[in-house]
Amino acid sequence: MTNDDIEIIGKNVKDMYGTFMGKVVGTITDIDGSIQSVGIDCGSQGLQQIQYEQLVVQGEVVIFIPKWRLDSQRLIREKQLTLRRLKALIDIVSENDDMKADAEIIHEKYKSKLVSLDETEHEIKAILEARLTELNDQMKSAKMLSFDAKVQYKSNEISDATFETVKSCTTEVIEHVTHETAEIANVKSRIADLELEVQEITAPPTPDIQESARSYLETSEQEQQVVQTILPEVPVESTIIPSEPIEAPSTPIPEPPTESEVTFAFPEPPQQVTADTSKDDNDNDWLARMEAQ
Repeated sequence: MTNDDIEIIGKNVKDMYGTFMGKVVGTITDIDGSIQSVGIDCGSQGLQQIQYEQLVVQGEVVIFIPKWRLDSQRLIREKQLTLRRLKALIDIVSENDDMKADAEIIHEKYKSKLVSLDETEHEIKAILEARLTELNDQMKSAKMLSFDAKVQYKSNEISDATFETVKSCTTEVIEHVTHETAEIANVKSRIADLELEVQEITAPPTPDIQESARSYLETSEQEQQVVQTILPEVPVESTIIPSEPIEAPSTPIPEPPTESEVTFAFPEPPQQVTADTSKDDNDNDWLARMEAQ
């Protein structure tokens, strides 16, 4: 039995947020004496085998680290290192074009590494989402216990000391869940930032603004030239000279009427009867009207 076995056996195990989990009862070692896993008595949950890398000895307490935290830290560390090496490789090739052929092999190696890390990242994201669901359920249960204890206290079913104990324990659970939820959100944010860096470094280079403008002007001039070349030609009227003269049909042109034929009847204005008008004229008019009738 190694010194590590002696230091860890019999100690209490707590999670990262101080919650008691159980007590170490033994270890499983490899042929070289290194610890592979640790047996922890978790009470009603029974004896559980925990990987030794998930445990950290701090004085008289052994701290349990969730596996999702170790996996995500490993992923972030490896992806950051791969991105730094890719950037260094690109800088080397940009400074010396003669090394481009030699750098292609290493470049493909790092790209394949990023592909494998993407698969691991997909698995870790699924684990994080599942853990967030568990934490959400724990938060609801803790709040329900706290509220139910408050109802029992108001109805005089439990004492003040019991209510304070329930309130203290549920508050501690809520704080632990809140801290772990915030840590998972931080890990997801760091993974998302690394995804953006991967897209930037693997995306094809974009042309400069001046080059884009120049290419745009060149293409527009070419388009104008093409448009000018395909403009339709002006149609030319073809004059056909007949072999024989063509006689146009003669149509009679009406002659304009003479002055004698055109008569205009203008109405005479009515004659106003005044004092100067003679009586004979009035009589003549009256007689003419009677004869007409």
